[in-house]
Amino acid sequence: MSDILSRIGVILNDRKGADPDSSYVASLYSKGLDSILKKIGEEATETVMAAKDGEADKIIYETADLWFHCMVLLAQQGLSADDVLNELDRRFGLSGLEEKASRKG
Repeated sequence: MSDILSRIGVILNDRKGADPDSSYVASLYSKGLDSILKKIGEEATETVMAAKDGEADKIIYETADLWFHCMVLLAQQGLSADDVLNELDRRFGLSGLEEKASRKG
């Protein structure tokens, strides 16, 4: 399943050098971090609204948009989906309460 995430990651990195007029992702990069974060906020809100509506196809569609824009952020920051997957793997088997407590320093 992470194959699609890797393939998207490659394209997102390729788009860093693309003309903003020819690529949606390149246009996000050119507008900077605040624009990317704003888009993530919009997509998160749309995901919440889809969940409230309770329609599976809308939830899937909006979640895909949210994940995609989070991946744009990761790529913009020099990170990847693999970094997030590795963190999820690290947490696997830990109690959520345990993991949260380990972050308090």
